[in-house]
Amino acid sequence: MLFECEDDAKRVMGVLPKRFERYGLTLHPDKTRLLPFKRPDRMQPRGDDEDKGGPTNGPLSFDFLGFTIHWGKSLTGKWTVRERTANDRFRKALRRIYEWCRQHRHDPIEEQQRALSQKLRGHYGYYGRITNTGRLWDFLRVVVRAWWRALRRRSQRRLYWVQMYKLLRRYPLPRPERICLT
Repeated sequence: MLFECEDDAKRVMGVLPKRFERYGLTLHPDKTRLLPFKRPDRMQPRGDDEDKGGPTNGPLSFDFLGFTIHWGKSLTGKWTVRERTANDRFRKALRRIYEWCRQHRHDPIEEQQRALSQKLRGHYGYYGRITNTGRLWDFLRVVVRAWWRALRRRSQRRLYWVQMYKLLRRYPLPRPERICLT
């Protein structure tokens, strides 16, 4: 939850555990905390007596449920809260794709395309946010590269990118633009 006023955030933090208790739930003390998350243009530079460094009096980003929440500018130039896939989750997903491609490189192309499409749709379904489209396109690009690398190790014959583009036209992978982004 994001609050403009610190008093509102403290009031909700005081009431939230009581509300959760009514339903038999608890808040994990290490995972629940208040963070200052001011717009970068409203941050105050630190004084000379504090640590040296850039202007900061709070985190400019934090990770939550596989997303990095950060400040960014909209197309109109206004500050807005944005989400992108967290770096550790992005690397983990790519590592799993590379491993899957390596293990299944001798499967028929149709089966590989079907499985990779399912994996991409699942990734798009979870990480598909308006402010995360760049990371989704990056993910697709790296999945295509992983598939290409696996396919070119199937035999002694080389698989060049021209042939891979023909293969992708015949067995297309889903693109982020065709997925409903929320």
